[in-house]
Amino acid sequence: MTAPHTARRGSPALLDRIGLPKPLIWGFVGLLLFMIGDGVESGYIAPFLAANGAGTETGAAVIITAYGLIVTAGSWLAGALSDVWGPRRVMLAGLIVWGVFEVLFLAVAVPAQDFTLMLIIYGVRGFGYPLFAYGFLVWILATSPEKRLGSAVGWFYFAFTGGLPTLGSLMASGTEPVIGEYLTLWVSLIMVVAGGIVALVGIRAARGGERLAAPGVTARQSILNSISLAYKNPRIGAGCLIRLINTAPQYGFLVYMPTVFATGLGFGTAGWLQLIFTLGFANIFANLFFGVLSDRLGWHRTLRWFGCIGSAVSSLCLYFVPQLVGPNYWVALICAAFYGITLAGFTPISVLMSLMAPGQKGNAVALLNLGAGAATFIGPLIVAVFLATVGAGGVTVIFASLYLAAGFAVRWLKVPEDAQVSNAQPAKEAEPART
Repeated sequence: MTAPHTARRGSPALLDRIGLPKPLIWGFVGLLLFMIGDGVESGYIAPFLAANGAGTETGAAVIITAYGLIVTAGSWLAGALSDVWGPRRVMLAGLIVWGVFEVLFLAVAVPAQDFTLMLIIYGVRGFGYPLFAYGFLVWILATSPEKRLGSAVGWFYFAFTGGLPTLGSLMASGTEPVIGEYLTLWVSLIMVVAGGIVALVGIRAARGGERLAAPGVTARQSILNSISLAYKNPRIGAGCLIRLINTAPQYGFLVYMPTVFATGLGFGTAGWLQLIFTLGFANIFANLFFGVLSDRLGWHRTLRWFGCIGSAVSSLCLYFVPQLVGPNYWVALICAAFYGITLAGFTPISVLMSLMAPGQKGNAVALLNLGAGAATFIGPLIVAVFLATVGAGGVTVIFASLYLAAGFAVRWLKVPEDAQVSNAQPAKEAEPART
């Protein structure tokens, strides 16, 4: 009788040690499935759009940029609305928007090969995944103990990037040669709906899913407060920019790297999709590693050296090393994995943003999400503006320079002293670095 009792008690202890909130486990599973569906298109959406109504690679970049603008708005609203609606309702809204507008995109816009329809419908669908995913992130940050925040956020990004682009691209690399790009997008819709149902049903009884704001605070007030917070607390604004820089190059790479690797180096679409899978596969486990490491080594040190500086180096390697070596697929795989690992070094930014504004966690997360969403159009926008003049190599250098700038800006992410007690780094690490 004692053995089963011990096992039941031991499981929660294990989950606590690895920073995985037990009441939200099915939320992580559902998020993974949702993001697999969302990530199916990530490796080939640009050429697919160009061949089905966008006309050119530039036209596809315009549609993806518009999509990114909507993602930015949805990412910001996910945090602000979670305060007043509750994360549960925000996630449900994201699931409905994604499903409805994906059906319209596949059943109406693509068959019509109409640029304007694609621009509008695919763009509005951009509200879907940030409302669902970042609504869940607010739920996590609202319920997890501070001493395990880094680890809990690591698990969030494990599920998030495990789907987008990792397992999503892997699924596409298997289905695209068999059923084609168009039918593969219908498969992605099934995955998204399944993930949404698993998450919302599985965590329906978990605390933290209801309204977080004080009584009387309206949605309009919450949204306005999230804007004013960046001015009242400039460090929050700096954190928003660092989060933007985190993934802006990644989204930019998805616009022009398919041509570089699939066509220029001769790896083909399937080869490129497998490179994305490798990048994401390395990233999902690195997210867990850096989440736990940051709780011990320090949030600031992990972010600066492994995230910002590391990504500057790895982004240059991703483009230039295969160009120098030639069409060696194993070299390309190693470079993709290296970049994926360093991206995970940005994991502590979510923790820092949630702690820099005590009492306004939802609004701080709204600005964090704003940076994450802005990355989806700033990256492609940089490509659209500079690709024709400086080429793929020049754009890559621009992205690496942004990472270096982010590393310098980490010095301003000061956390209040009372939030330092759960972090292993010395309190002085929270102060701006002296050079």
